[in-house]
Amino acid sequence: MNKQIFFFFLLILFSAATIFSQKRFAENEFTTLNRIENDSLISGRTKIELSGKTKYTDYKIFSHKGDTAYIDTTLTILKEYQFNYLRKDNFELLEFHNQGQTFNNLGYSFDNLKQFTDIGFTAKQFSYFEIEDIDYYEVPTPTTEILYRTGLQQGQVVDALFTLNFSKRLNVSASYKGLRSLGAYRRSLASNGNFRGTFHYTTKENQYEIKGHLTSQDFFNEESGGLTTSALENFISDNPDFQSRERLDVNLTDAENQFDSNRTYLEHSYKLISSKDTINNKDFSNLKVGHIFTSENKSYNFTQATATTAIFGAINGTDATDNTAKSKITNNEINLEFNSKYVLGKFKAKANYTSYSYGYDTILNSNSTIQIQTLKLEGSALSFGADWNAKIKNFKLNADASVTPGSGILSGNFLKGEAVYENDSLFTVKGSLLISSKSSNFNTLLHQSKYDNYNWENNFSSVNTRDLGFSFNSKWINAALNFTNIDNYTYFDENNAPQQFANQITYLKVKANREFKFWKLALDNTVMYQNVSSGSSVFRVPEFVTRNTFYYTDYWFKGKPMLVNIGVTFKYFTKYAANAYNPLLAEFILQNDQQIGYPTFDVFFNAQVRRTRMYFKVDNVTSGFSDKNYFSAPNYPYRDFTIRFGLVWNWFI
Repeated sequence: MNKQIFFFFLLILFSAATIFSQKRFAENEFTTLNRIENDSLISGRTKIELSGKTKYTDYKIFSHKGDTAYIDTTLTILKEYQFNYLRKDNFELLEFHNQGQTFNNLGYSFDNLKQFTDIGFTAKQFSYFEIEDIDYYEVPTPTTEILYRTGLQQGQVVDALFTLNFSKRLNVSASYKGLRSLGAYRRSLASNGNFRGTFHYTTKENQYEIKGHLTSQDFFNEESGGLTTSALENFISDNPDFQSRERLDVNLTDAENQFDSNRTYLEHSYKLISSKDTINNKDFSNLKVGHIFTSENKSYNFTQATATTAIFGAINGTDATDNTAKSKITNNEINLEFNSKYVLGKFKAKANYTSYSYGYDTILNSNSTIQIQTLKLEGSALSFGADWNAKIKNFKLNADASVTPGSGILSGNFLKGEAVYENDSLFTVKGSLLISSKSSNFNTLLHQSKYDNYNWENNFSSVNTRDLGFSFNSKWINAALNFTNIDNYTYFDENNAPQQFANQITYLKVKANREFKFWKLALDNTVMYQNVSSGSSVFRVPEFVTRNTFYYTDYWFKGKPMLVNIGVTFKYFTKYAANAYNPLLAEFILQNDQQIGYPTFDVFFNAQVRRTRMYFKVDNVTSGFSDKNYFSAPNYPYRDFTIRFGLVWNWFI
């Protein structure tokens, strides 16, 4: 369905681009992004030669919060880390062997917690586009970006973006990321799709502004349940008869799960009072009223033609068969925002009305020892809060607070604040505080299954999270420290049941990055130390994680038409009792049978020609002669020696 939506949306945009053709610039007028040279210890900093009327700063990207960035066609070591299915640096994640499958966690971050609870089934949501992940654009000419990456065995990933401005005040965009990858092991097919359509419009004098997006996302996986006991022995012993991984038996032969979602988001504001200032002839004051509407539907189901009681326990095969869990959250926010010297910047008061529904259409298992009494969890709540953004010389202060009174599932409170000090371009120091109290995910409160042991109805306490963070960024070193306390931490135990930890989780994470450069060589180092002083029996992470990349950078050929990065990346994490993956729940559960921790070496050859970046990568190059101890989760081996190819290509019409 996503593909049809994307191509229909794209047809409209291309038709509009033809009808409302924008001014094109000759090649000698637009050379902004054609030649890029790395000139700093910070891999993201570049020297760009400009000429003509159109500059790279004209191609703008606006985040959900309104921060501005620019379409980046450079080739850096950070781009190497981000050239994956997620298009993010996944340093703190341990991916499964096939792209499009889930990830285990090597570390946790709590600075992006949401105010309200979610449907859960978290193993299916690593590649999910949240509201905060949607970008908006402003471009002087129609702009396209295409990412292509080969899959495992069969398949590929394609992420396509097309955006154009009908005028300086109206932009639309359509994006679609599609993946289909067969995988090396049986029952590891992944087929996912993420459609995003956006628009952004302002009136001539910025009195009225409106933006919004539509998303339609689907994630399908065949599920293997991991290797059988005998297959696991053949893998670890490196039995030559099983070098073709599809010959290894798996626990599930016909299981699959599906996660779907669609979302509508609309945000608009109107400035109420106009006034004069010394800069513009006429400008509207920032006293404005705003409205935000969000409606999000999610669903999850696990299907299996043949029951496997040896894996999941006893089953009732006589009741209803549709085990789809569905959730819908609708939110309306009214806010009033103003700028004033008395508050040192911007202040916004807001009120939200939120309604939710989660559950099933019918009882799935009447034989379970836990008799489900509630088919759906439903309700609504009012919340009140404020945002504050202030600036005092080199200091920036930001705060976001809200409270939802009552005793329902949505009740709780949320506070996120940060103080930032910037010393020109030398360094940035930031301190942050997050305090959150909210219900655990819906699937920990209510779950149904044909399998007897997977039915529950819980009344858990709110999960209380406090995170204190500090970071220091400079051209010499980047470092961050987070100290987190969690009360009523919710997890899935060894018996696949949700539980709340009676004591407090105390978690420390320290992370540092430093790059050394000499001549055309560089060594990029990222190290993370973690310690769980309380609650390590249920909250598990490796003590050390390190990634070290040694690479060579140079321009090749006469006239320097090609920039190359050639290198090797070493990654290692210490052994820990990594969580096991449960495909029925689409969650990770505790286990005490296997410790996981190992090194990997990846070799890459990347090149840039004009606005095209090409990537050639060999994963886990030492797997052919090293011990077969590399796993993503118990019974799920990490990938063997694998060759990947891909590119990212930008067009500026």
